[in-house]
Amino acid sequence: MTQDHDGYRTNPRGGPSVRTDIVDAYIFRRPRDASTARVIELLQLRRAREPLADTWQPIMGHIEKNETAHQTTLREIGEEVGLQRTDPAFLGAWALEQVHPFYLAALDCIVMSPRFAIEVAHDWEPRLNAEHTAHRWIGAPLHAGLSALEFFLWPGQRGAVEELLSSIVPRDAPARAHLKLPDIL
Repeated sequence: MTQDHDGYRTNPRGGPSVRTDIVDAYIFRRPRDASTARVIELLQLRRAREPLADTWQPIMGHIEKNETAHQTTLREIGEEVGLQRTDPAFLGAWALEQVHPFYLAALDCIVMSPRFAIEVAHDWEPRLNAEHTAHRWIGAPLHAGLSALEFFLWPGQRGAVEELLSSIVPRDAPARAHLKLPDIL
């Protein structure tokens, strides 16, 4: 028999599962011209297939057995856009502190997705694999007179962009050095 403690079940009898096997990667670059209103540009990819066919997304991927979240991120950016950690255009990688959970009704699960920011050189361009049909760069904080956040589909993605803009992009942001992934990873 399950005992209650202050109205909560000590041993739950049901509910959605919790998954942590999906990562998001936000690739960004600083414009060549520092006088522009764009502080950075964020890469988005148009998905070729379901789920979410024809929507613009950051890089997303599933963690494989015996892989860490940051290893998955590096593998996924290599597979999806041809960027390798050893590429001279790869300028750095940071873990975003906030994990934005979302509910996936089709699987009755709550997904908590680790997120990462990857800075690339101002002239780097992706080489897409078959998972995507196009790419675009979204200026941030503004793009075409709108907030860059307007171009991201999900609340968690908008939160990740806000965190990237406040905690990673400013070179003097207090958390920036602490969130940077070591170059040896």
